[in-house]
Amino acid sequence: MKRESRTVDRSHQVDSPTQRHLPLVDLLVDTRAALMELAVTSGLKVLTTMLEEDRTAICGPRYQHQEERQASRAGTVPSEVVLGGRKVAIRRPRVRRDGAEVALPTFQAFADNDPLNHRVVEQMLVGVATRQYARSLEPVPTPVVSRGTSKSAVSRRFVAKTRAQLEAWQSQPLEGLALVALLLDGVHVGEHCLIVALGIAADGQKHALGLWEGSTENATLCQSLLANLQSRGLRTDRSVLVILDGSKALRKAVRDLFGDGALVQRCQVHKLRNVLDHLPERQRTWAKAILQRAYRSADVATARRLLTDLARRLDTDHPSAAESVREGLDETLTVLGLNLPETLCRSLTTTNAAESLISRTRHVKRNVKRWRGGQMVVRWVAAGVLEAVKGFRRLKGHKAMPQLVAALRARDHQLGLVVDVEANVA
Repeated sequence: MKRESRTVDRSHQVDSPTQRHLPLVDLLVDTRAALMELAVTSGLKVLTTMLEEDRTAICGPRYQHQEERQASRAGTVPSEVVLGGRKVAIRRPRVRRDGAEVALPTFQAFADNDPLNHRVVEQMLVGVATRQYARSLEPVPTPVVSRGTSKSAVSRRFVAKTRAQLEAWQSQPLEGLALVALLLDGVHVGEHCLIVALGIAADGQKHALGLWEGSTENATLCQSLLANLQSRGLRTDRSVLVILDGSKALRKAVRDLFGDGALVQRCQVHKLRNVLDHLPERQRTWAKAILQRAYRSADVATARRLLTDLARRLDTDHPSAAESVREGLDETLTVLGLNLPETLCRSLTTTNAAESLISRTRHVKRNVKRWRGGQMVVRWVAAGVLEAVKGFRRLKGHKAMPQLVAALRARDHQLGLVVDVEANVA
């Protein structure tokens, strides 16, 4: 009995723009080769075929006369494409038209350095040292010539990519963000001090806004950061909750920029630490219990009474601790007076969200042995911040954010601040 042929006639089929049928029948596979070697060899073969198809699409079929031909083949030239975090050498087909080189679309896509720069930055951020970058990549077959994995090449790419990221971040407009809270906190890296700004939108989403570098956390540094945010569209004509760690320089800069619109909340965690640092070890347990009880009170009057009584008890034996309790007492209870739900209230009475953001930068820069100037510090910290942004979640208690927005807009009416229809909606 004669078998029917299973050969399918595909001559009528036309390749779609997103799919190609590539002639790879001449690709010989050594079954003993490693999987990675097979993948790389096959990938380069596919790339070569795609480049030749591009040339055929521009110049027409080889060895066929065409009266309307406008471009011609010009042999091949040594080139490089990005593959697996490195550059590998290939022979690129050339096309010329009117004496000028014609770019091949496929080559332009594969030769782009941005994926390579992105790979370098990611490797550095997860803790791979520049000297170990080559070891972190999958090996390539011996015949394949590659470069771009040396310590100096990796370092140059990291610097270029992080500088571009920093410039794009610091120039990002803020007009479209309906920010209702602003957290400001500092981090010291070597001899440099950086102020990080974190914004909370009306929907509870966190937004890393920027950072600024100086030698100390002084008023000039703080004003420079806030001026940068204002120039990018941060609204200063209505009430905003500003959460600070207790820095007088930060507080002064906030007052200068926002005026009466600044509703300042002192971080309760920082205040608790400051008070306990003035007390001997044996006195800290009971003082800490009173402070925590006050900060978790249901109303401002009760909290103020507990804190005032604590300061009175500490006056005789520990006057410095008593003064620390009284200093900024009302500002540590600002959010408590807004009558917000407990979960949201706790989220807005500390700078923990900004601290968490900064802690990510410590993990990222742990391999740096020596800082070479402020620009390097800013680039590394910014890279850590932008890495942390990828894992941002909304603020705990975000479902009650409309209550905070309503309280701030009511405060605007009381103070006679400019309020438009759009602000009321936000």
